[in-house]
Amino acid sequence: MGLEERWGHVVNILRDIIPVYDKVNTYISLGHDKEYRQNGIRGAVDNGNTILDAGSGYGNMSKTAMELYSDLSVVMYDPLLPMLRNTLQILEVVPDMANGIFEYLPFRDKTFDAVMCGYSLRDAINLRIAVGELHRVTKDGGRLIVVDLGKPDEPIIRAGVSFYLRAILPILALVAGGRLGLKFAALYDTYKKWPTNSSLKDILLEKYDSVRFQKGMMGGAIMVVAYKSGGKI
Repeated sequence: MGLEERWGHVVNILRDIIPVYDKVNTYISLGHDKEYRQNGIRGAVDNGNTILDAGSGYGNMSKTAMELYSDLSVVMYDPLLPMLRNTLQILEVVPDMANGIFEYLPFRDKTFDAVMCGYSLRDAINLRIAVGELHRVTKDGGRLIVVDLGKPDEPIIRAGVSFYLRAILPILALVAGGRLGLKFAALYDTYKKWPTNSSLKDILLEKYDSVRFQKGMMGGAIMVVAYKSGGKI
């Protein structure tokens, strides 16, 4: 499960849309993107924590975490160097950075108190391998935070979310980002390969001891915290 052979295509699109990435994300989330990041992070991070922002993009998850908590050590990690270079656009203090994929994290076991994936885990090449790597680099008692699109278990609601991504999202993306915004239609490809909310929870529970789900937009948006052994609920 994951993008598999489609990964290269999606990454090329992400590279192309860097100039409009942030603006379009706000439009297509109907202005809720920051709220969902805050809801996912709040209570799952503590001052003094060492944090990995995996699939960091511009660093919006890092920025949100640093706004909520004043004393964090953050490492941003992304497959796209141009994304990392754009960090100065949103962060006054640039954290440490590394470049690579989910399936091979260049960090030692049990390095981070929390790992954050903001609208990025859906782009993994192989979801189970990615989750295993995220679990490996998380300290005992640590947390994995996932903020992303959700795929509702209820068929009717899932069909509604699919319709939004196929038909409404491209229009909003065009308004926000012009012709480049149209490339956001590729989100639907990543969504098709993304597990339902209950299946995602089951995959996380293969590695983590407990999982807390928050949902927005009737399950079309999810804020998930997975707790490694010794973590709090």
